[in-house]
Amino acid sequence: MAQEINWMTMDEALAAQKENPKKIMADIYTTWCGPCKMMDKNTFTNKDLVDYVNENYYAVKFNAEGTEEVNYNDFKYTNPNYDPNRKGRNGTHFFAHALKLQGYPSIVFFDEEGGIISPVTGYRTPQQLELYLKMIASDEYKELTTEDKWVEYEKNFEPSFKI
Repeated sequence: MAQEINWMTMDEALAAQKENPKKIMADIYTTWCGPCKMMDKNTFTNKDLVDYVNENYYAVKFNAEGTEEVNYNDFKYTNPNYDPNRKGRNGTHFFAHALKLQGYPSIVFFDEEGGIISPVTGYRTPQQLELYLKMIASDEYKELTTEDKWVEYEKNFEPSFKI
């Protein structure tokens, strides 16, 4: 079987950071989201991407409408509006709400101290996600302070993940 991303909860990733500082890549999804399922099937199974994520990040899988408790920045985030009898869309988890996401899937990157770097919203192929994974892992994102610098970076980026 192909190697998989070492998914963990947000609390586990934040605890791991205290032992060994590393950035966090969080996949924020919902159970009804088609593009989220496509990312699981097509993007998060890419061997190069899996290896890169496991080496450079703590990977979090978080259901934006689930019941997982998240302890973040001295606050306990829950989902009091979750209805276990409801089919399809459910109450939005307060942690997803706090991240101010514009849609799903959203990949949210956090720095070594758990601070939010940036969300990347929408379906991404392994090669499209590679750009963000490498830019953030290398801290190059800190230099991309203008639209022009971002466009230039994106234009010159050469993906190496195999299709």
